[in-house]
Amino acid sequence: MSLMKIEQRQENDVVILDLSGKLTIGQGDELLREQVENLVQAGNKKIGLNLADVPYVDSAGLGEIVRCYTNVDRHEGKLRVLNPSRRIRDLLKVTRLDKTLMGDDDDWTK
Repeated sequence: MSLMKIEQRQENDVVILDLSGKLTIGQGDELLREQVENLVQAGNKKIGLNLADVPYVDSAGLGEIVRCYTNVDRHEGKLRVLNPSRRIRDLLKVTRLDKTLMGDDDDWTK
């Protein structure tokens, strides 16, 4: 698969970032960081990372997702991982990040 691509779209007051490609060290991690930082600086408080087209996340990619979550949280916002593959969902469960990054509530966008 080629390099990470990120498309941005708006759903009500939520900015959704549609990621496609592997999220690994040197392949998407810096791009994701820059994109989320720009959104936070622009005042966006609700950000969703749509991982439906992300087949693989390594430790650097996972670290970048956590870093983005922390950045958004520091600015009193919410960041959620959306549509992870089974493999990525299992990774989030093993690292106990599933509840934090995917959330328990379906209405976080409200």
